Amino acid sequence: MLKRISLFAFLNVAMLGFSQQYNIPAVSPRQAVEQQFSVTKISVEYGRPAVKGRKIFGELVPFGQVWRAGANEASRITFGQDVIFGGQKVKKGVYAVYIVPQEKEWKVILNKGINNWGAYTYDAKDDVATTTVPVKMMNDKMERFTINFEDITDEKLNLVFEWDKTRADVPVEIQNVEETLQIIDHLKNIKKVEGEIRKKNEPKK
Repeated sequence: MLKRISLFAFLNVAMLGFSQQYNIPAVSPRQAVEQQFSVTKISVEYGRPAVKGRKIFGELVPFGQVWRAGANEASRITFGQDVIFGGQKVKKGVYAVYIVPQEKEWKVILNKGINNWGAYTYDAKDDVATTTVPVKMMNDKMERFTINFEDITDEKLNLVFEWDKTRADVPVEIQNVEETLQIIDHLKNIKKVEGEIRKKNEPKK
């Protein structure tokens, strides 16, 4: 009896250790992407569903309906400074991202509902900004839904959505160029002073 109890306890400990070491693969794994942008950062957190041989836009994701821009809980984007999102001014902060796809264009929405589960509780009254961008067809298929940043400069970048053979780009720019340049000058002066202090404190050879 004692041997059975000991064996049972050993198996429990072994199973617990195994379950803590490994995870069952997620159907739509969560992805976080962060990009240095101007004097702050821009980041996105979202779920990544796969094509799996299905027809995506116009079927799995119906045209003309609000889509969560990913899977599971709402996709979220964080701006570290005020930006111009697709031509509209947006304050720094965290927003949910939704998309209304059409065959030739997408309406991309920033919304206050960051704790929503998908689009089930989406409320247009909480929209902060909306922009409509053209859809591009890609030669190569993107198996998993992907959000990324491209064409990055000190003042602007493109927020890129890709899935299956469909792509849409939303331009994002910093809002206050003069203020940003002042911050950059201030940071440069701080670095200069820090360098001078470091140099003075270096031991003499």
